[in-house]
Amino acid sequence: MRCYFHLVSCHDVILDDAGIEVADLESAEAQARKAIQELRQEDEETDETWAGWQLNVTDIFGRVLLSISLGTPLQ
Repeated sequence: MRCYFHLVSCHDVILDDAGIEVADLESAEAQARKAIQELRQEDEETDETWAGWQLNVTDIFGRVLLSISLGTPLQ
């Protein structure tokens, strides 16, 4: 299935218009967590920069399948 990874805050949205193919929702979640981890590695002040943001994983119809806060430490 194709999933899209949108960065969303109460004021802004950064849309993923390409998306990626994943086998299932578990794979989509793994990719989302990997993307968040990469954002954090690129910017040491990520917690401040991305406070209030979340990563929404959606399907091709725009339905939110999963949402992960960027302000929450990854497990």
